[in-house]
Amino acid sequence: MARHRRLHVLSKAQEIGLVPLFFHTDFETALGLSRACVEGGALLVEFTNRGAGALQVFREMEAWCAENLPQAILGVGSIVDSPTAAMFLDAGANFVVSPCMDEETAILCNKRKIPYMPGCGTVTEIHKAETLGVEVCKLFPGGEVGGPNFVKGVLAPRPWSSLMPTGGVSPTRDSLEPWIKAGITCAGMGSKLISSEIIKGKKYEELKLKVSETLTLIQEIRNQN
Repeated sequence: MARHRRLHVLSKAQEIGLVPLFFHTDFETALGLSRACVEGGALLVEFTNRGAGALQVFREMEAWCAENLPQAILGVGSIVDSPTAAMFLDAGANFVVSPCMDEETAILCNKRKIPYMPGCGTVTEIHKAETLGVEVCKLFPGGEVGGPNFVKGVLAPRPWSSLMPTGGVSPTRDSLEPWIKAGITCAGMGSKLISSEIIKGKKYEELKLKVSETLTLIQEIRNQN
């Protein structure tokens, strides 16, 4: 069962503005990366379901965080069907992210009051997702579906929509500024934030600092608007 209620998760996503995401088969490494993100201020962390043993690693991380890092809001990504989503919900996932819009997963998460962030690439997909109870739609792949101009285009007739681009967003001012000015709610960042160098070298303090600096940058840009 999720430790964090839907309203809390969604409000933190909006407040913080960043959702780091990664996958690793090793529990200690995955936990180290998650801790660095959370301690850097990015409380929402998306652990992607992209390899063997992902469910077990996630279950162990969530159990550890429940005991030692309760402010952590762990969610699962790369979910494409409701049976898989159900397994991760049983393991304690606090939110579910998908590269696509899956109606059965949306209904399951809505029944359990778990935030579902499906990948959408058209206004029609965003509309359908919101009809199914979705609050934040993931734009994926963010750069390829139209970038910041797509966000502006969507929000013009649908200012109530909340959008989270993933893919095409980097932890730099040049990348973040147009997205934030376009009106995104938050941004998902994978390898641009958690690089292979950081993972292989287990440079957790470096990641913690990088996350903190990115969050400061996000707030600076927001305050300019």
